[in-house]
Amino acid sequence: MSDNDLVLAHRADAVVTLTLNRPERMNAWTVELEERFFDLVDEADDDPDVRAIVVTGAGRGFCPGMDASVLEQRSARRAGPTERARPMTHLLACRKLTVAAINGGCAGIGLVQALSCDVRFAASTARLSTAFTRRGLAPEFGAGWLLTRIVGAGHATDLVLSGRVVGSDEAASMGLINRAVEPDELMATALAYAHDVATNCSPRAIAYAKDDLLRDWTRSKADAEGEADLVYQRPGHAEDFREGITSFVEKRPPRFDPLPPRSS
Repeated sequence: MSDNDLVLAHRADAVVTLTLNRPERMNAWTVELEERFFDLVDEADDDPDVRAIVVTGAGRGFCPGMDASVLEQRSARRAGPTERARPMTHLLACRKLTVAAINGGCAGIGLVQALSCDVRFAASTARLSTAFTRRGLAPEFGAGWLLTRIVGAGHATDLVLSGRVVGSDEAASMGLINRAVEPDELMATALAYAHDVATNCSPRAIAYAKDDLLRDWTRSKADAEGEADLVYQRPGHAEDFREGITSFVEKRPPRFDPLPPRSS
């Protein structure tokens, strides 16, 4: 298998589906898969015709974390942190909507990828775990930071310290995922959500909202309100607002301008 085959990309209209593609290893993470995955995320972010990304796994698993062979090599040589050009939470920097379709086992680095997505749907048969403490590790890659903000301090402490496995129903009840669905409905649910947002929401407003939500995790209420007061000064906001209201009054789909590539 070539590196390009480690993650598959399929585009339908304005939605790209990225599929982690090591089914024989349940899509366990490797450096090569990481580089290919993040390259495809960046390509989608820079493509004006793409407005949403769905992330899933091939076969029966989503991603159980780092491949065991890689972990064994690193533990044998007592390796320190790996130098990365992009952080493991790189998905957080994507300006487009990101949706995780968790089709099976999801742990460690795999869970970090799911947590870095904006919305998470999981098959009713999926199982999720932080797993770090059960491998002799404290949480890596900001997993504790993400969990505390997504599920709250109590649930985050439980999941981080115990490393226990939770089913999709429990995951939904604590807010770890947005919804649990039957396995044969997972991709249809995730894609329908992504296509709805891609069709009806402003790409610039999505990008601004994602940035605001992330910054709000660490800034005060006063700072958040002050930033919101400046919303009309943002490039494209007035035009998108006008189109949003006009399309609503005229009872037609909106025609929002696409996001330009990040370099522009």
